[in-house]
Amino acid sequence: MKFRKNQAHEDPEINLIPFIDVLLVILIFLMITTTYSKFTELQITLPTADADKAMDKPFELNVTVDAKGNYGLNGQALVFHDVDGLAQDMKAAVLAAGKKDPVVIINADQFAMHQMVINVLQSARLAGYDKVTFAAQSSGKK
Repeated sequence: MKFRKNQAHEDPEINLIPFIDVLLVILIFLMITTTYSKFTELQITLPTADADKAMDKPFELNVTVDAKGNYGLNGQALVFHDVDGLAQDMKAAVLAAGKKDPVVIINADQFAMHQMVINVLQSARLAGYDKVTFAAQSSGKK
């Protein structure tokens, strides 16, 4: 049964304005009722260091390794045969200086093979020197 004839059928539309009004009221309500919790910070007192600067500098063994496979010890060129020989050279340099418990500083070229650096580390271990560090240069870029 059609009561109306020849009328165009209109699509129903949702009116968005009341929907937006309701959302704005909810948003305002949430903004007002929200509590911002303030996290408590730990109150700590850090220790201070009152020690004097060390007066004596530890004895340093500077071992250099270049890209060609050459070794040096405190600026003197070494002929590397094996790890034991390098360990003996390190012990001799410490005895000649009359010091003990040196710091081994490894100055390795960036193109040196890793095995050459491992040889120096193993020689320091065989010689009984457990303080080993690597020298590096800063790039100068900031």
